[in-house]
Amino acid sequence: MDKLSIIIPCYRSEHTIQGVVEEIVAELDGSFEFEIILVNDASPDNVWEKIQALVADHGNRVKGIRFAKNFGQHAALMAGYRLSQGDIVIQMDDDGQTDPKGIFTLVDKIHEGYDVAFARYPEIKQSVFRRFGSAVNRKMCVALIDMPPNLKPTSFSAARRFVVEQIIRYERPYPYIGGLLFQSTSNMCDVEIQHRKRAYGISNYTIGKLLKLWLNGFTAFSVKPLEFGIIVGVLAALAGFVYAIIVTMRKLLGFPVLVGWSSLISIILMLGGFILIMLGLVGEYVGRIYISINNAPQYVIKDICENTNAPEEEAAGQTE
Repeated sequence: MDKLSIIIPCYRSEHTIQGVVEEIVAELDGSFEFEIILVNDASPDNVWEKIQALVADHGNRVKGIRFAKNFGQHAALMAGYRLSQGDIVIQMDDDGQTDPKGIFTLVDKIHEGYDVAFARYPEIKQSVFRRFGSAVNRKMCVALIDMPPNLKPTSFSAARRFVVEQIIRYERPYPYIGGLLFQSTSNMCDVEIQHRKRAYGISNYTIGKLLKLWLNGFTAFSVKPLEFGIIVGVLAALAGFVYAIIVTMRKLLGFPVLVGWSSLISIILMLGGFILIMLGLVGEYVGRIYISINNAPQYVIKDICENTNAPEEEAAGQTE
């Protein structure tokens, strides 16, 4: 029988994480050998105390990781992946919106031969803003990191062990799980699973965090934005060249040539703005290269809470 590892990043979830874990244990008990790894992403509430209590209550079935600072959901998943030992690794949210019964559905898809299986929600119980963010992220993945257009991935998914082993080889900063998954295999699917209403609070993703996630996704795993800049630059240059020929021919043939300050300024501002955007994008790539060659940590673990509650300290990919 396959062993399951369930990875749950935790942030501002002190009111929900106990219910999530208890429900998972109740659903899987007697059906699978499993472990639940809870990663506290430097949450400002008391979720770490909740995690410690759950480890004490459930022994080897629950493990806890605490980050020294907030590194983001994807770094938390990477830490959980590295600690996991399961044949099938499942990632879930900490807000109670993912029904643990869906674990059986995802595992069935893995047993059918798929390497990765995503939950697909027929009705997403999220705000309009959050649904818009998910839709933009999906379009970005299709355009920039070659995600199959018919796939509708969510944060509730299951992956085979070899896929996880490939993912955790990535030790540089700015991890992006979707990009790493699509680099590792094309044998993936999605399956319809019900999405529940949030039990408590609101989404932790703000517009700033979503923009940072999108920027991370397409700068870490694609150079297509730079290629797009080249194409637009070439088209703008061609348009300017053709326009210059037209103006010259009109002048030579004696036709009046209109001189418009407003149109000229508009074109200058448009092209100047685009140049500045591309310079900023190039700077983002260069900055990430600089941070990577300086060996910035992907995350820093402050404590690991297992059945012995013994704290450990390490950085990603290194043990002191």
